[in-house]
Amino acid sequence: MTIKTGKEYVESLRKRKIKVYLFGEKVENPVDHPIIRPSINSVAVTYDVANDPKYEDLATATSHLTGEKINRFTHIHQSTQDLVKKVKLLRLLGQKTGICFQRCVGMDSLNALSCVTFEMDQKLGTEYYKRFTDYLKHVQGNDLVCCGAMTDPKGDRSLRPSQQADPDLYMRTVEQRDDGIVVRGSKVHQTGAVNSHEVIVMPTRTMREEDKDYAVSFAIPSDTEGLIYIYGRQSCDLRKLEDAEIDLGNARYGGQEAMIIFDDVFVPWERVFMAGEHEFAWPIVNRFSAYHRQSYGGCKAGVGDVLIGAAATIAEYNGVATASHIRDKIVEMNHLNETIYACGIACSAEGYKTPSGTYLVNILLSNICKQNVTRFPYEIVRLAEDIAGGLLVTLPSEKDLKNPEIGKYMNKYLKGRKEIPTESRLRMLRLIENISMGLGAIGYQIESMHGAGSPQAQR
Repeated sequence: MTIKTGKEYVESLRKRKIKVYLFGEKVENPVDHPIIRPSINSVAVTYDVANDPKYEDLATATSHLTGEKINRFTHIHQSTQDLVKKVKLLRLLGQKTGICFQRCVGMDSLNALSCVTFEMDQKLGTEYYKRFTDYLKHVQGNDLVCCGAMTDPKGDRSLRPSQQADPDLYMRTVEQRDDGIVVRGSKVHQTGAVNSHEVIVMPTRTMREEDKDYAVSFAIPSDTEGLIYIYGRQSCDLRKLEDAEIDLGNARYGGQEAMIIFDDVFVPWERVFMAGEHEFAWPIVNRFSAYHRQSYGGCKAGVGDVLIGAAATIAEYNGVATASHIRDKIVEMNHLNETIYACGIACSAEGYKTPSGTYLVNILLSNICKQNVTRFPYEIVRLAEDIAGGLLVTLPSEKDLKNPEIGKYMNKYLKGRKEIPTESRLRMLRLIENISMGLGAIGYQIESMHGAGSPQAQR
């Protein structure tokens, strides 16, 4: 058993035969596509920190199944300290990437299924927990990235899954065979799906007896026959196709969401963790949501650190860092950001042991954590935009800066403090733009609102 390096992770993606569409065209080489590659770089950091002795305690753990050292993203929480370390790790990775690094959802899926499959077996006499632990050994032993697929398209929200005009608007089992099941449907808003080795499917809501075909959970390789990925658009994504670096704001790292189509996909029984046990659909949703809301206490605080640092830096570049109103704004940004983090730590420290031995967060406190996340990043962004000034949205392009005829005027008239290069000022503005309204805003704002459940789900 080994922990992959970031480079080994990237190379492992090349071995897949994954079907991806972007801008209406099939992508033959997703790994090196300029729009996709920055998001892969972000995931690679989760591997590199696990190989860095400085972060070993946070980024690695001991498998409760094998006793071997594993990447924490494949670990099942065995204590409240594990839960706390998770939040600290996610904040660190947010600081390092400044964007969504996409691996939390898989980790949270594994832990939710670890709890619920055990409880299903205890009540129903099924063998789902054994199947799950066998699968978990595979994930841990190969240090795999898992995409946690929960959200269905849902169609008419006033109707239950079995009442929809189109029965495929929720993921469902269309056939049960001696060797497995066949499923059809779609999962949407899937973070990091194209960058994953495995797809873990879970139900998206409570189910009744009449919805039992929709009560299904399983795990399959991301290049399984019948899977199609339709890559999601992001604000400013075409900048990645330009000959630009400054204008990207965050040139190396990116996030990713995709729509996954399941076109009559076969799943062998050994990979099935729920097949009609509708009364356990809600427990999976509830446990996963609790873990994922906890996650936001770490990752959003980490990205918040980057934005606060950028805002403080641009204030220095503009010569206003010592102004009292600027200092007040920076203090308020830190107050909001640390409150998010404190809630993540609190729900972890107040976690408890479930019947399977897996530790679960305090669900009330994780809901409070996520409720704050639906609000505070927006205020942090507002304050950053206030500090940055109007140039944030009127700044000419990087190509103008490098143009031999007009670049000199940009260097002259867009300068701040005399000792700070104009280019440094422009880079900092583009970083703030990235997180507040560009590529990074998907993960820091809209995902903060709707990821792990929209605001009402936490109330």
